[in-house]
Order: sequence, then C-alpha cells, then structure tokens
Amino acid sequence: MPKSKRDKRVSLTKTTKKGLEVKQNLIEELRKCVDTYKRLFIFSIANMRNNKLKDIRSAWKHSRIFFGKNKVMIVALGHSPSDEYKDNLHEVSKHLRGEVGLLFTNRTKDEVINWFSQFSETDFARAGNKATFTVNLDTGPLDQFSHSMEPQLRQLGLPTALKKGVVTLISDYEVCKEGDILTPEQARILKLFGYTMAEFKVMIRSVWDAETGEFEQLETPTGDRSGAMKEEEEKEEDESNEEN
Repeated sequence: MPKSKRDKRVSLTKTTKKGLEVKQNLIEELRKCVDTYKRLFIFSIANMRNNKLKDIRSAWKHSRIFFGKNKVMIVALGHSPSDEYKDNLHEVSKHLRGEVGLLFTNRTKDEVINWFSQFSETDFARAGNKATFTVNLDTGPLDQFSHSMEPQLRQLGLPTALKKGVVTLISDYEVCKEGDILTPEQARILKLFGYTMAEFKVMIRSVWDAETGEFEQLETPTGDRSGAMKEEEEKEEDESNEEN
C-alpha cells in the first residue's frame, strides 16, 4: 500500500535549529549596527502598510531599519543595565512594544524628525480602524461596477439589483458614520467606492546616542493606533507576564 503524504515526518529539531540561527544572525546584525551608526531611533507606525515601509527603506538606504521581532531585538540590546550591550540600551528595550521599529542612522536628530514629520500617505481603512468621516451612498446606477459584481455588493449589505444589466442602488445607504469602528464589510465597501480613511504615518518616539549613551524620549504625536496594534501590544504584555 502506498505511503500517504500525510504521514510525512517533520524534524522539529532541524526547524528549531534553523529558527535559532535566524535569531542569532539578527542579534549579531543589530549589535553590528549599534557599533556602526551614531544614533538609534525608536519609531512607531500608525496604520501599518508593508509597501509604505518598503518605500521608507528605499529612501533610507544609507541607514538600517529593523521592524518586528521585538523580543529578539530586546535580547540583542539588553533587558537591564547588567546585560545591556552598551550603556543605556536597556532604556531602548523598555519601549519595544507593539508596532515599533528601530532606525540606525548617522543623520542628525533634526534631520530624522523633520523628514518623518513630512512623510505620510493615505490608504484604505481596514477593519478595526475608526471612520474619519460619514459616507452615504445615493440611490441610482453604479456604473463603475460590472454586472458580475452585483451579488458581491449585495452580500456586503448594499441594497443593489440589476436593472437592464446595470448595477443599481435601489435605496439610499449609509456605509458608516464618523467615529464608527469599521467592520470588515464596511472597510470593503469603502475600498470598492474609493474612500480612503487611513493615514500611514511614522512617529519618532525616542533616540539613543552611541557616543554619549544618552537616551532621550521625544515629544511626538501618538497617532491613531489601529485595533491590530493595540491587540499586538496586549498580546506581548500577556506573553511577558507568562514568562515572568
């Protein structure tokens, strides 16, 4: 009898070893950056979008950006004064919670703050985001949609029908009110109709100086944290409590 593919064994030992190697390489890269660059900035992101972060990486090729893997970054920098890689890096570790990242650069503090304060891009909101304005749809034909889209629109809750082959809204419809926490259906409708409510923005929160070891908390806008970001912070806090 042929052996089922479902019976294929996977070596957890190899997987674990590979994972440890990846983490160790990241730790070494982080410490190399600490030794190489003059400043280390902590930043947070409102309305995270991978393609937008990729644009920032391209614009800052002269520097290094690390995002995610907070626990590994904390290990690399140090939890406390007794195990920190360099003076006051444990202060950086204290702030590695939620959707935050590290920027290693030789640019000055003013250059970094000025550049990021001017960088923001709008995008479509996702479920869990807050509606920034009210959206109402009026009765009438929806010429932008093909007839094949009508069932999908109706499934999202829109009062639509096909009239002479044209997708038509048969009654006025309120998609959302300002301040609503968007559902997946609302977010999908807003995207289909081209309404952007999310703003991708990077906030510089603090800076560590490699020469002096000084850590400085910066006064910056907190931004509108998404529901996903809050959940991630709560998850990390729970995991931290379990480990302790």
